[in-house]
Amino acid sequence: MPLPDGFIEEIKFKNDIIDVISSYVNLKRHGRNFVGLCPFHNEKTPSFNVYLQSNSFYCFGCGVGGDLITFIEKIENLSYIEAIRFLAQRTGIKMPENDGKTQELLSIKTRIFEINREAARFFYERLYSEEGKKALEYLKNRGLSSKIIRKFGIGYSPNSRYEIINYLKKKGFKYEEMINANLVYGKNGSKVAARFFDRIMFPIIDLRGNVIAFGGRVMSDQQKPKYLNTSDTLAFKKSLNLFSLNFAKSDNDGSLILVEGYMDVIALHQAGIKNVVATLGTALTIEQARIISRYAKEVVICYDSDEAGEKAAARAIDLLRPTGLLIKVISIPNGKDPDEFVRHYGKDAAVRFFQLIKNSENDVEYRLQKVANNYNLNESNGKVAYLKESVRILALLDNLIEQEIYAGKLSEKLNVPKDAIILQIEKEKKKKKRIIEKKQFLQVQENLSARNDKINVEKFDNLRAATAEEAIIAYIFNNPEMAGEIFCRLSSESFCTSFNKKIYSTLEERFKALRPIGITDLTQDFSSEEISAVAAMVAKESERMSDKDSVLEYIDVVLFEKEKLNKNKIISDYGDENEIMGYMKLLREHKK
Repeated sequence: MPLPDGFIEEIKFKNDIIDVISSYVNLKRHGRNFVGLCPFHNEKTPSFNVYLQSNSFYCFGCGVGGDLITFIEKIENLSYIEAIRFLAQRTGIKMPENDGKTQELLSIKTRIFEINREAARFFYERLYSEEGKKALEYLKNRGLSSKIIRKFGIGYSPNSRYEIINYLKKKGFKYEEMINANLVYGKNGSKVAARFFDRIMFPIIDLRGNVIAFGGRVMSDQQKPKYLNTSDTLAFKKSLNLFSLNFAKSDNDGSLILVEGYMDVIALHQAGIKNVVATLGTALTIEQARIISRYAKEVVICYDSDEAGEKAAARAIDLLRPTGLLIKVISIPNGKDPDEFVRHYGKDAAVRFFQLIKNSENDVEYRLQKVANNYNLNESNGKVAYLKESVRILALLDNLIEQEIYAGKLSEKLNVPKDAIILQIEKEKKKKKRIIEKKQFLQVQENLSARNDKINVEKFDNLRAATAEEAIIAYIFNNPEMAGEIFCRLSSESFCTSFNKKIYSTLEERFKALRPIGITDLTQDFSSEEISAVAAMVAKESERMSDKDSVLEYIDVVLFEKEKLNKNKIISDYGDENEIMGYMKLLREHKK
């Protein structure tokens, strides 16, 4: 059963789109609308737009768009019904009873939590069984205590493809549910096998205490891959979660330490350093950077000191800087990782680690020092090369005070006038701005290209018709009072592309049933990707600002293109154009 129109209208009325989105994005008024830096991809020039007239948003940079509900789904990693509940709770609206498709999805997600919790118990128990001796010994040799093993729920998946399956079956879970949780792979009821076997198991727990996924680590270098993580499920997205954030969020004192692996987190935690998180088998994402910024004002990057770790740190800095976080970078001596550091120093590890943080450089100093290590600054060529790279780094800074300070330090270090360095920074900034703007322009063109349209796959072959169809649909969203006249003049059967026809038909049906026809009113019946496509139509129409006469011209275009399409189809089916003209003449005479 879909949610009642009245309830959706109340959600829209009580949750102002600007107020809600402003709590995630710094919006600035731009004409009738608002713009800001997109929270869904990394950008320097704002391409994220919020449209008041249609209560929608669209990013020309990455192509993400939709309504307020879609925004909350994406920004908070929630399902449709969870996003509705989020907005309802925000304004004190009571949720209606619902037993439709959304309830079914909620049920599947809840069941995944339940089966994961039972699997976590299974893995933990097996760690202390006869078959888990090897795994337990491995953890003890890595310096982990029974207390820390229990706190993180670390377990062991037996060297069997079927033991956990039989266990979960006895607990009342079906094959389909095991597959939904990605604990098992294969077809429902036949040839199923466990995803994890003969691995140390790390439960991944969300902020509500739900076990949402697992990470499995091998105990020997012969096994591959070293780490195996749960694939994305209805309850888990790798790019939207952080390991141990459930512990770190309430024990961080305004600072979070970002490390690479599960063992790094756990070793530091055992040493008394609890504000530690790690990514989940992937490089840091913009979503994870945004999550960190919600729970801390400062982030300390502590990656491995090898080349791969340095590259990962540089990428993390690029993603973390736009969030406004203060960024520090630790370089552990002798190329050790945090886990090795803790084992090496034992009881003194915490004191020594906090000293490393105290002595650590911020992200700018870290980058400048890395560059300096590549050149001989006693030679003119080395100085010039170092200065060029340093200028490129400082040109990335938005804060002019920071630029002034570091330009001054470079001036002292290299005995070069500060004004000359500032001038080079300004030139580099202009150069980078041109490059970024060109790149964003090309990305916008690609996003708006009919050839790349994955939702309306017929658009490229019917470009003129599809463009007019989209303009008509967008005009209806922006001017619902004109909907009746448009529906009288144009039937959905005259549309050339199936996707646009589907939207137009839905709007027409809702209009005839006296139901609202905003973008939010479609979110129950269309996917988030389809809603993004609708938001793109509205965004382009907001640039055009069509009037009534323009819409009448769009209608003529659609009718003309449909007639041409029908004619071409008949020619294709029955013969050449001369033959078909004769056929059409016979049809007209028959109608008389």
